Amino acid sequence: MQYDKIAKSYKAQSVKTASPGKLVLMLFDGYLKFSATAKRGFDVDDLTKKNEIINNNLIKAQNIVTELQSSLDMTVPGELPGTLYRLYDYVLHQLQQANLQKKSGPIEEADKVMDELRDAWAEMLAQNPEGSQSSDPGSGSISLQA
Repeated sequence: MQYDKIAKSYKAQSVKTASPGKLVLMLFDGYLKFSATAKRGFDVDDLTKKNEIINNNLIKAQNIVTELQSSLDMTVPGELPGTLYRLYDYVLHQLQQANLQKKSGPIEEADKVMDELRDAWAEMLAQNPEGSQSSDPGSGSISLQA
């Protein structure tokens, strides 16, 4: 039990001290974790438990995608913010369909998009570590300007 408290405390502290860029990466990782757990739910024999695992984890994944979508800075010039907004819409639609139909195919489609975005984001952070730091640590917004 003590280890659980320590792990939760460590995780909370890492979120509090992470740069906005690293927070976005953490959101992508969280999405992938919940998506994987939802997919494992399809292997559960107990129908009630199966539906609960799938539904709860897909809702968590959708919440993360909604957070990523709402954090987009739509004032950034160019097509990137609009393209990302539409990609997140597509992912949300796929997750909703997976939850309604209790099929894993739409989750796989959503995961392809999120996996690519996560990898691109991680690469951007690796190439531009100073760009991952916010000039205003109190700012809660995440900009797509790299």
